[in-house]
Amino acid sequence: MNYKMIVLDLDDTLLRDDHTISPRTLKALINAQEAGVKVVLASGRPTFAMTHIAKELELEKYGSYILSFNGATIINCATNEPIFSSTLTPETVHELYHISKQEKAWIHTYTGDEIVTEAHNEYTDIESVITGMKIVKVDSFVDAIQQPVVKVLMMEDPEKLVMVEKKLQEQLKGKMSVMRSKPFFLEFTEAGVDKGTSLHHLIQQLGIQQEEVIAIGDSYNDLAMITFAGLGVAMGNAHDDIKQIANFVTDTNMNDGVAKVVEAFILDKLAAI
Repeated sequence: MNYKMIVLDLDDTLLRDDHTISPRTLKALINAQEAGVKVVLASGRPTFAMTHIAKELELEKYGSYILSFNGATIINCATNEPIFSSTLTPETVHELYHISKQEKAWIHTYTGDEIVTEAHNEYTDIESVITGMKIVKVDSFVDAIQQPVVKVLMMEDPEKLVMVEKKLQEQLKGKMSVMRSKPFFLEFTEAGVDKGTSLHHLIQQLGIQQEEVIAIGDSYNDLAMITFAGLGVAMGNAHDDIKQIANFVTDTNMNDGVAKVVEAFILDKLAAI
């Protein structure tokens, strides 16, 4: 197969544990783009927290793309313009706030390049470190959110959040997309929006076929794109149930798992032509 696009989750996939890209992986992805392959960064992260990685990979130069907020936004890196965007209404966000109170879970969202929360908590601190975004603490979450937002997070101890996830996926079915990106992060976007549906939207615009796409990830919010892609790849450090669904399991994020896929399925095949 002549693959034309490779779609990458960031945390625990493209990025090592220190949130850097290994030299081998960087070289492989630059070489793939030079050969005409589109590289797409697909993350639950806000766009703001992905742009420095896009810059390092030279996505602007090669006309590649960012799928941020779990696919709720698609950015053309060459123009820095959104080609797709979905949002949650303020009323929906307020509903999620009241649900978070019922479930005794923390909640935050994003406005601009800031994280908005009503209460200080360790999980929002983790998100701030990962994204580099400033935390803004407000007196009233409901009063603060009066405009549409792209995504909302609920956060709690992983064991508790598993139960909350199952309950809310059933309760909010057809109203919102509900998925975990990390064991302690439960993410909410507009109904029907995930990395898989956004990827489908993108390849339709580019004239790329489903079977010509490789998607690599490690967590539950990657499942939609892994099952959608012609070659769905799970990282060696992925959850076991993700590995069982994937077409291929690569090495870990600490051992050049992404580079090994790019080399084996793209670069080595191009060299053989």
